[in-house]
This record gives sequence, structure tokens and C-alpha cells, in this order.
Amino acid sequence: MDSLQDLGVVRCNCTELDKMTDFFFFYSLPLVLRSHFDCSGRESHGALYLREIVFIIQSQSNSFHVTQAERRRADLLEQARSFTEKPPVVLLLHGLSDNEGDWSILPLLPHLSHSFGKNSSWIVYLEEETNVKLTALVKVLAKFDKNKEWFLGKPLCDEESTIIHHYAFAENPSIFKYPDFAASWALSIPLVVRLANKVKEEPLKSDFTIDLKHEVALYIWDSGKGPHLTAVPELCTVPEDSPQASHCATTLSKEPPLCGEPVNKEDIFVAVKTCKKFHSERVPVIKKTWEKDALFLEYYSDHADPSIPTINLGVPNTERGHCGKTFAILQRFLSSAVPDTKWLLIVDDDTLISIPRLQALLSCYDSSEPVSLGERYGYGLSQGGYSYITGGGGMVFSRETVVRLLSSGCKCYSNDAPDDMVLGMCLNALGLPVTHSPLFHQARPEDYARDFLAHQVPISFHKHWNIDPIAVFNKWLKDDFTASQDELQSAKTEL
Repeated sequence: MDSLQDLGVVRCNCTELDKMTDFFFFYSLPLVLRSHFDCSGRESHGALYLREIVFIIQSQSNSFHVTQAERRRADLLEQARSFTEKPPVVLLLHGLSDNEGDWSILPLLPHLSHSFGKNSSWIVYLEEETNVKLTALVKVLAKFDKNKEWFLGKPLCDEESTIIHHYAFAENPSIFKYPDFAASWALSIPLVVRLANKVKEEPLKSDFTIDLKHEVALYIWDSGKGPHLTAVPELCTVPEDSPQASHCATTLSKEPPLCGEPVNKEDIFVAVKTCKKFHSERVPVIKKTWEKDALFLEYYSDHADPSIPTINLGVPNTERGHCGKTFAILQRFLSSAVPDTKWLLIVDDDTLISIPRLQALLSCYDSSEPVSLGERYGYGLSQGGYSYITGGGGMVFSRETVVRLLSSGCKCYSNDAPDDMVLGMCLNALGLPVTHSPLFHQARPEDYARDFLAHQVPISFHKHWNIDPIAVFNKWLKDDFTASQDELQSAKTEL
């Protein structure tokens, strides 16, 4: 066997090695050679070539998100060009198949196992906003034995049991860790292969996909029979230019997306669903918090109250679902009874929302496209189901979406059918995408991990249960300025 010197590798001590990471190997040697310990004293388990890593960017089919994902892929491949070895595989999740459920990860595992089970070592998942320092990430992965089962990520945990996680681990919810997708997360191929066989042999049990990161972690953990999430401190969610980012292999973009000037208030029509029994309880909260930021807003109820005012659409109130009311709102939106606007926002009367932040976010979307935006849930995704925007966090539709929905003949099967799910079924039948934003929230701030909210500038929360909703709005959603890029970043830092 040739010596290292013969292969063009310079012998150096550990101090020198840390300084020479990018220059240590020549020709087609891997970034990390097999050795027992790396220079930090941590065990290093073997050679890792770039071509052994499969990156999957958790992309979406909306044009803005496709552009974001393609930029992330181009950045990874550009970094790989500085090495002489074969580049990694970089895939866009939304383009892997026509299966609507691919975004829920688990149904895709058999395909990944079949395609990469023999020649790859790691599947690394990234969000569109996740920055990667490729050399640093490869060094991190090389510390783990690729022949064993590993589930790596930045851990989140619940401080109290929460409805969005079906009150899992109610006695001590903090014991269960699940990954913050924004930091990236990784599965070793042996784990992917075993999970893929499990998916093929045992149909996925849950009908609903609500919080994907928690549900994926539960599936992998498998009631204690599978691996726990291993915390990797180099997987980070700090801004890329932060002083804390020096040790990080992944970071986040330093500012939230802003693709131009925020859309005008004149372009958004807001529909609030309410009913008589909440006129004096919930509507006053809206009036004291975010109503003033909406130029065009109407309250829809089962009772016309001129003091608010509310509009009776002729649909009886129902205890649940509210599909009849929502479809009446869609029809009114396209009528001459309301201003001709580009966007429709439908919220519940206990939704807390920042209209200025929504204006900033909508600058990234083309209102001439069929856009349906909010917090995405899924129903029956492993059996050919559909995605939908969960209503409590706010449902945003472009005018084009509403036109196509109503032109298709889509309708409620009953007034109390779940409106968000019926809309999801209709969008799925029309082949129209449901676009997810983690900035919309179906539940209260208390229902989310603190570290998850720490790197967000949230747009909405939902429910007044056991909270002071005005205090929650003032803490999480109130901006005393017209949002600009610098000001949004300042708000993000404060949160």
C-alpha cells in the first residue's frame, strides 16, 4: 500500500490538521480518512466520501419555493466543486415523485432505500433556508459509524404536553426529543433501510400528519425499540453571520424572506368567521389587537349585529366544521359585494395574526398563481390522501385559487363538514399545491418548543384557551412599525 506521502498527503499534527482541513487531501481521497480519533479527541469512524451523502431539500412545488430550493442545491454543488471527488447527490423533495404524501417523509423511505441503500451512507434533510458548510458537515458525519443506525439533529422538546403532539409523554414531555428541521437532520443508511422495510410491511397507522418533525421522531423511536435522536451541536439555527455560528455546520439565513415591497393592504381581503355567542368574547380581542392593520375586513356570523358589524351569510351556525360558511365566504369574495383584491385571508375569531408580517411574506408569492398558503396538515398521506391548510392559523388564498375552486364545482357535503379538509380535497383533485409556512400556527405559543419559536418571526397563533390573548398578541405578533427587512430581523432577534 502506498504511504500517505506517496499519495500527496502532508503529515501534520492535530493543531495543523484543524487549520488545513480544506487542503489535507488530494486526488480523489475522501474528506475524512479512517482513524480512531479525530483531533478533538472524539472517535472518528471511517472514510466518508461526498458521493456517499444524499441531500434532500424539503422543497415545495410553488414557484417561489422551487427557486429557493434550486438556489440551495446550487450552493451545495458549488461548494462540492472545490473538492476533486465526485459530488454528493442533491435532490428536491417535491420533484421525487407525483405522490402528494412525499413531504411527510415516511412514505418515501422505500424509494430512498431502493435508490441509495447500496452506495450511500447518509440521507441529510435540509429546509430551503438551511445554509450548509459542506466541509464542516462531512467532518461531523464522519464521527459516527455509518454502518450503524443513527438519527441525528438539533433536539427540540415540549415543556408541557400539547394537543399538536396528541399529549404524548404527558407525565414528562421533555424526555422525548425530536429534530428542528431548520437545522437539518440526518439518517444513516442502515436506519433508512430498516425503516423502509417496516413501512412496506406495516401500513403507517396515523391518519393525520400534524407536526411532521415530532411524528417522524416517534416513528423512528418505535416505542423505545428504535434509536433516539442524537444531539449534534454543530447543527444550528443561529443566523449565518452570528458570532455563535463559528462552530456550526449548518445555520439559517440571517433574515426572513422578503422578495420586494410588502403587498399593499388594498390587496388583502380578510374574512373572520364568528357566531353570536362569541360576539362579546372574541371579537373585542380582534378589535383591540390586529383589526386596525386590515384595510378590508368583514365579520361573518349567524347573526347580523350592526354594532360590530357582522354579516349574516344565511348559513346556520354549526358547532364544528363551518364548511358552509367558508364556501359562502369564497363566493362573496368573487362577487361585487366586496373590493376586488388579490388575496383572501380566512381566519377564526380566536386567531391572532400579524397583518404587516403577512404583507411581507406575500411579497414572495405571485397572486396570479393558484396559491394556498398557511400551516399544512395531511390526511391519509400514506394511502393516497391529501394536504390541507389548517384553518385556525389562517388560510390564505390567491384570487386564482378561489376562481378555480368554485369553477370546479367543489362544494361541501354538509354545512358542518371540516372546511379546511374539504378545501384540501378539492385542491388535491384539481392538482393545485398546498404551500406550507411554519410561521402560521394552529395552536398557542405554549404548544410549541421554545427553541423552535426562537428563530421565527411568527405570523399567527390560534386559541384563547388558558391564555390572555391580548398579552400573547403584544408579545409575539405586535409590530410598532411598518415592516422592513432590517426591522423584521430586529423583531426576530427580540423574540
